[in-house]
Amino acid sequence: MSYERRKIRIGKVVSNKMTKTVVVSVDWRGQHKLYRKSIRRRSHFMAHDPEGKCRLGDTVKIIATRPISKLKRWRVTEVLAHEEMATEIRPEEIAVPEEVQAPKAVAPVAAEAAAEAPAEAEEKPKARRTRAEAEAAEQPAAEAKPKAPRKSRAKAEGDASGEGENAQ
Repeated sequence: MSYERRKIRIGKVVSNKMTKTVVVSVDWRGQHKLYRKSIRRRSHFMAHDPEGKCRLGDTVKIIATRPISKLKRWRVTEVLAHEEMATEIRPEEIAVPEEVQAPKAVAPVAAEAAAEAPAEAEEKPKARRTRAEAEAAEQPAAEAKPKAPRKSRAKAEGDASGEGENAQ
Protein backbone atom coordinates (compact mmCIF):
# COMPACT_ATOMS: atom_id res chain seq x y z
CA MET A 1 0.00 0.00 0.00
CA SER A 2 1.45 3.38 -0.92
CA TYR A 3 1.95 6.06 1.69
CA GLU A 4 -0.16 8.59 -0.26
CA ARG A 5 -3.35 6.58 0.24
CA ARG A 6 -2.96 5.88 3.96
CA LYS A 7 -5.10 7.66 6.51
CA ILE A 8 -3.31 10.37 8.46
CA ARG A 9 -4.64 11.96 11.66
CA ILE A 10 -3.34 14.68 13.97
CA GLY A 11 -4.23 14.54 17.66
CA LYS A 12 -3.10 14.92 21.26
CA VAL A 13 -1.51 12.22 23.41
CA VAL A 14 -3.86 11.54 26.32
CA SER A 15 -2.09 8.49 27.77
CA ASN A 16 1.44 7.10 27.57
CA LYS A 17 1.33 4.61 30.44
CA MET A 18 1.91 1.57 28.21
CA THR A 19 5.28 0.59 26.80
CA LYS A 20 5.69 1.53 23.12
CA THR A 21 2.01 2.54 22.95
CA VAL A 22 0.26 5.89 23.27
CA VAL A 23 -3.42 6.80 23.17
CA VAL A 24 -4.09 9.69 20.80
CA SER A 25 -7.30 11.72 20.94
CA VAL A 26 -8.40 13.12 17.59
CA ASP A 27 -11.12 15.79 17.44
CA TRP A 28 -13.19 15.97 14.28
CA ARG A 29 -16.41 17.51 13.03
CA GLY A 30 -19.27 15.78 11.29
CA GLN A 31 -22.84 16.53 10.37
CA HIS A 32 -25.80 15.08 12.22
CA LYS A 33 -27.57 12.62 9.93
CA LEU A 34 -31.04 14.02 10.41
CA TYR A 35 -30.63 17.64 11.48
CA ARG A 36 -27.47 18.44 9.49
CA LYS A 37 -26.01 20.37 12.41
CA SER A 38 -22.25 20.33 12.76
CA ILE A 39 -21.23 18.12 15.69
CA ARG A 40 -17.82 17.91 17.37
CA ARG A 41 -16.67 14.37 17.98
CA ARG A 42 -13.61 12.79 19.58
CA SER A 43 -11.95 9.48 18.71
CA HIS A 44 -9.23 7.66 20.63
CA PHE A 45 -6.61 5.69 18.72
CA MET A 46 -3.94 3.44 20.16
CA ALA A 47 -0.76 4.17 18.26
CA HIS A 48 2.61 2.44 18.19
CA ASP A 49 5.47 4.57 19.55
CA PRO A 50 8.57 2.37 19.26
CA GLU A 51 11.06 4.90 20.68
CA GLY A 52 8.79 6.07 23.50
CA LYS A 53 9.37 9.74 22.60
CA CYS A 54 5.76 10.88 23.06
CA ARG A 55 4.80 12.61 26.30
CA LEU A 56 1.42 13.47 27.76
CA GLY A 57 -0.10 16.48 25.95
CA ASP A 58 2.06 16.26 22.81
CA THR A 59 0.49 16.96 19.43
CA VAL A 60 1.39 14.05 17.14
CA LYS A 61 0.80 12.87 13.60
CA ILE A 62 -0.30 9.24 13.27
CA ILE A 63 -0.64 7.10 10.16
CA ALA A 64 -2.67 3.95 9.54
CA THR A 65 -0.58 0.78 9.40
CA ARG A 66 -0.94 -2.98 9.54
CA PRO A 67 -2.43 -4.45 12.73
CA ILE A 68 0.28 -4.47 15.38
CA SER A 69 -1.89 -5.85 18.19
CA LYS A 70 -5.57 -6.30 19.02
CA LEU A 71 -6.28 -2.55 19.17
CA LYS A 72 -3.19 -0.94 17.58
CA ARG A 73 -3.57 -0.08 13.91
CA TRP A 74 -1.82 3.31 13.93
CA ARG A 75 1.82 4.39 14.19
CA VAL A 76 3.26 7.70 15.39
CA THR A 77 5.19 9.31 12.52
CA GLU A 78 6.26 12.56 14.17
CA VAL A 79 5.79 14.73 17.20
CA LEU A 80 4.53 18.11 15.99
CA ALA A 81 4.60 20.00 19.32
CA HIS A 82 5.61 19.23 22.88
CA GLU A 83 3.09 20.52 25.40
CA GLU A 84 3.05 19.89 29.11
CA MET A 85 -0.18 18.78 30.72
CA ALA A 86 -0.94 18.91 34.43
CA THR A 87 -0.58 15.36 35.67
CA GLU A 88 -0.61 15.32 39.45
CA ILE A 89 -1.43 18.69 40.97
CA ARG A 90 -2.09 19.02 44.66
CA PRO A 91 -4.56 21.63 45.91
CA GLU A 92 -1.77 23.36 47.88
CA GLU A 93 0.15 23.98 44.66
CA ILE A 94 -2.68 25.91 43.03
CA ALA A 95 -2.34 29.63 43.71
CA VAL A 96 -5.63 31.51 44.05
CA PRO A 97 -5.54 35.25 43.21
CA GLU A 98 -6.22 37.55 46.16
CA GLU A 99 -9.23 39.21 44.52
CA VAL A 100 -10.94 35.83 44.21
CA GLN A 101 -10.38 34.82 47.83
CA ALA A 102 -13.18 35.47 50.32
CA PRO A 103 -12.81 38.86 52.07
CA LYS A 104 -12.06 38.82 55.79
CA ALA A 105 -14.52 40.33 58.29
CA VAL A 106 -13.76 44.06 58.38
CA ALA A 107 -16.44 45.43 60.67
CA PRO A 108 -17.05 44.22 64.24
CA VAL A 109 -20.80 44.21 63.44
CA ALA A 110 -20.24 41.27 61.06
CA ALA A 111 -18.46 39.37 63.83
CA GLU A 112 -21.37 39.97 66.23
CA ALA A 113 -23.87 38.76 63.63
CA ALA A 114 -21.81 35.60 63.11
CA ALA A 115 -21.74 34.99 66.87
CA GLU A 116 -25.54 35.36 67.13
CA ALA A 117 -26.23 32.97 64.26
CA PRO A 118 -25.32 29.76 66.18
CA ALA A 119 -27.44 30.89 69.16
CA GLU A 120 -30.48 31.33 66.87
CA ALA A 121 -29.90 27.89 65.38
CA GLU A 122 -30.22 26.30 68.85
CA GLU A 123 -33.51 28.08 69.56
CA LYS A 124 -35.27 26.71 66.46
CA PRO A 125 -38.05 24.20 67.21
CA LYS A 126 -37.57 20.57 66.42
CA ALA A 127 -39.23 18.96 63.43
CA ARG A 128 -43.02 18.94 63.49
CA ARG A 129 -44.72 15.84 64.78
CA THR A 130 -47.40 14.01 62.89
CA ARG A 131 -50.99 14.13 64.12
CA ALA A 132 -50.81 10.55 65.38
CA GLU A 133 -47.68 11.30 67.40
CA ALA A 134 -49.29 14.42 68.91
CA GLU A 135 -52.43 12.48 69.92
CA ALA A 136 -50.36 9.65 71.41
CA ALA A 137 -48.36 12.16 73.44
CA GLU A 138 -51.56 13.80 74.80
CA GLN A 139 -53.18 10.51 75.90
CA PRO A 140 -51.78 8.71 78.94
CA ALA A 141 -50.03 5.44 78.22
CA ALA A 142 -52.75 3.38 80.00
CA GLU A 143 -55.57 4.85 77.90
CA ALA A 144 -53.83 4.42 74.55
CA LYS A 145 -56.18 2.62 72.18
CA PRO A 146 -54.90 0.27 69.51
CA LYS A 147 -55.56 1.63 66.04
CA ALA A 148 -58.03 -0.21 63.86
CA PRO A 149 -56.84 -1.03 60.35
CA ARG A 150 -57.91 1.56 57.79
CA LYS A 151 -60.53 0.56 55.28
CA SER A 152 -60.22 1.45 51.65
CA ARG A 153 -62.22 4.45 50.51
CA ALA A 154 -64.64 2.40 48.37
CA LYS A 155 -65.49 0.05 51.26
CA ALA A 156 -65.92 2.95 53.68
CA GLU A 157 -68.33 4.76 51.33
CA GLY A 158 -70.20 1.51 50.61
CA ASP A 159 -70.67 0.77 54.34
CA ALA A 160 -71.98 4.25 55.03
CA SER A 161 -74.65 4.10 52.30
CA GLY A 162 -75.78 0.57 53.16
CA GLU A 163 -74.44 -0.89 49.93
CA GLY A 164 -71.88 -3.28 51.42
CA GLU A 165 -71.10 -6.74 50.08
CA ASN A 166 -73.82 -8.44 52.18
CA ALA A 167 -76.53 -5.79 51.75
CA GLN A 168 -78.91 -6.36 48.79
